[in-house]
Amino acid sequence: MDFGDTPEEAAFRAEAHAFLARHASLREPGEGTVGFLADTDPEVEAAHIAAAKAWQATLYREGWAGVTWPKENGGRGGSVVEALIFAQEEARFDVPPSIFAQGIGMAGPTLIAHGTEAQKARFLPPMLEGTEVWCQLFSEPGAGSDLASLRTAAVRDGDELVVTGQKVWTSSAHFSDWGMLLVRTDPDAPKHRGITFVLVDMRSPGIDVRPIRQINGASHFSEVFLTDVRVPLDQVVGPVDGGWGVAMTTLMSERIGIGSGGTDPLRPLVALVRAAGKQDDPVVRQDLARIHTRLQVITYMGLRVQTALSQGQVPGPESSVLKLAFSTYCAALADFALAVLGPDAMLFDHDAPATHPWQGVLLTQWAVRIGGGTEQVQRNIIGERALGLPREPRPA
Repeated sequence: MDFGDTPEEAAFRAEAHAFLARHASLREPGEGTVGFLADTDPEVEAAHIAAAKAWQATLYREGWAGVTWPKENGGRGGSVVEALIFAQEEARFDVPPSIFAQGIGMAGPTLIAHGTEAQKARFLPPMLEGTEVWCQLFSEPGAGSDLASLRTAAVRDGDELVVTGQKVWTSSAHFSDWGMLLVRTDPDAPKHRGITFVLVDMRSPGIDVRPIRQINGASHFSEVFLTDVRVPLDQVVGPVDGGWGVAMTTLMSERIGIGSGGTDPLRPLVALVRAAGKQDDPVVRQDLARIHTRLQVITYMGLRVQTALSQGQVPGPESSVLKLAFSTYCAALADFALAVLGPDAMLFDHDAPATHPWQGVLLTQWAVRIGGGTEQVQRNIIGERALGLPREPRPA
């Protein structure tokens, strides 16, 4: 496999770089972005949200939003390789972290695959324009890793569904406009059936969003209570009682998104090692090489999965392998950085001597390791579907 750019890819990279250079400044080597998981000040979070929306509007206006989305759905109609190239170039520039992972990365592909033409026309343009933010209302207090055990109920009343229940660990719910909601419409059906996928306006009467204060002081996640929330039937995606298959498209997109890697931390890690005076320690150097190697492997694993999707294939356990690899990478990255920091690792935020938020990496790793299915769930999927091992005992 040739890992270098083809002439066509090199031309695309140059075009992307030129666009980015017109609208943003290059980051300093090793400089990164903290992201919304670490926002502890509501005013800072609001500023980040406004900046992310403005940047997304620029991408849309200039034709760079939704690189792989079909042109008929407002995207660029490009390849997954082009999307990867654009992400690589964008990471070099000082642009705000995206708040559209649930929308453009999850809700959009789900609607493109399963939505009606009316739903696509209504919801896809505002996603790409950055005017509507989405969240994912899947997990419940008793239905996280075993999502099919969800109990949030929806009863039909004329041309509406009336929804009552609770969701939890919902990212960005407190500033989202719309949500992807899984509800149980047939309580007597087997648990993977009788589930319906609906789109819900987060400003609907009966929705109560309560942010959860996390260990790092931020409130990225929320619990959401739904009491007699009315959802029109034309906001059902796919068939009533047949939402599990629709949800699998969303979850697959989530796992691929989580496992697609991120900014290479090699430069800031090297700076950290040198500041600690450990650059000649052979064990530290070996661990540093492992961190870098793991991220490169994850990058190309992600490309393999995305290539399958672009060719109309449905990835099987590959998306779980990718997600598991990135989860364990995040754990290794946090452990290595804090081991190098030594006693300074006990300090946080403005008290920490290091300029890179390594303590935040440690505290927020659980969002990645749990979200999209825990590591244990991914191992079960890989063992049963890829390796053919005996199934885990299922409760009756």
